[in-house]
Amino acid sequence: MTTPASRPSTAQAAGSFLIPLILVTSLFFMWGVANTLNGILIPQFQKSFSLTNFQSGLVQSAFNLGYFLLALPAARIMKRFGYKTGIIIGLVLYALGALLFFPAAEIRVYGLFLMALFVIASGLAFLETAANPFVTVLGPAETSEKRLNLSQAFNSLGAIMGIVIGRFFILSGVEYTPQQIAAMSADQLQAFYTAETKAVQTPYLVLGIVVALWAVFILFSKLPDIKEEADASSQHQHGFKNLLGHQHFVAGVVALFLYVGAQVGTWSYLINYAKHTIPGTSELAGADYLTVSLICLMLGRFSSTFMMKYFRPNRIMALFAAANALLALIAVVMPGIIGLYGLVVSSFFMSLMFPTIFALSIKGLGNDTKIGSSILIMAIVGGAVITALMGLISDLSSITVAFLLPAVSYLYILWFAIKGFAPKHA
Repeated sequence: MTTPASRPSTAQAAGSFLIPLILVTSLFFMWGVANTLNGILIPQFQKSFSLTNFQSGLVQSAFNLGYFLLALPAARIMKRFGYKTGIIIGLVLYALGALLFFPAAEIRVYGLFLMALFVIASGLAFLETAANPFVTVLGPAETSEKRLNLSQAFNSLGAIMGIVIGRFFILSGVEYTPQQIAAMSADQLQAFYTAETKAVQTPYLVLGIVVALWAVFILFSKLPDIKEEADASSQHQHGFKNLLGHQHFVAGVVALFLYVGAQVGTWSYLINYAKHTIPGTSELAGADYLTVSLICLMLGRFSSTFMMKYFRPNRIMALFAAANALLALIAVVMPGIIGLYGLVVSSFFMSLMFPTIFALSIKGLGNDTKIGSSILIMAIVGGAVITALMGLISDLSSITVAFLLPAVSYLYILWFAIKGFAPKHA
């Protein structure tokens, strides 16, 4: 049991936190795998279902919609039944969504794949809502930030692993030109589409089984019983209207919406950008660029954590936002290897944005912090909206022009980091 202050007692000893910390940190790794596999699925489904950029971008729309719709329900369920219950529900949904890939590939229905991704993301909404509170209380308060940074590092490893899985076990490297496809017989074309669609079966089947087994393991594991501290003020009902009075919070929700959209959109279309702006670039080579991009993200997380010892987080974020706006514009005006390198490096500067925007946005909310946090998680839906818009712009114009959206998003984040973050009650 926890103390009334929500933290396991000191007498429980630091060593008793090790196993729970490992179990919870594994969740960061697991949702990292699922998130970045989407960047592989977009070009894969575009090929196996002959989709437009907009249609393939619906992969991220379905995925991020799960976060939007399940964030508040997840918080309410865990408030009533505890974080361990929420974690198990999240893992079960994650496993179920992954296993749905098998029948979806058998009957070759794109809509069923989108439904499976929605189910996976619904599970991740539970996991992400539960994991951060667990990590912060599993040990002394003064070292909570270090533990959270360690867990985030494993999230980056999971993200890299997702791309590696997709690179070697999903992408076949078989790519035909429109002329070659037009020359195929109906049977040859059907065989090609079927083989490419079924390439996702085994990786997601294994992923689903592993996640399901982990849910069973968590079920029979002992985790600290984390309870929220009750106080008289918690009896008051604080709604959305009250949060609207916090201008910095509203600005933060917009900033997080745009950031997730810019991040997801960049990663989703990085392979397509490489293929369309550098003639002869294969999907496998594009996946390699995406892998390097995620390594840059991990390096950025360690570097920004170190920089925060000497500079205020909002100032670092302002510098990083300006850098990313410039890099996105370079990708637009200098398509090719220079633009591609710019997009790869931009992941380094993405590194601190999510946690920094989140922390600055909830500052000063008081008793509205919990509901404010849930709304910020809902802002992840930006990945659904902006990715779809980038796909639509790409279809109507070009993949390079689509990167104007991330550029504009980073300019807004630059403003938020300089001025918009400051708490000012309306």
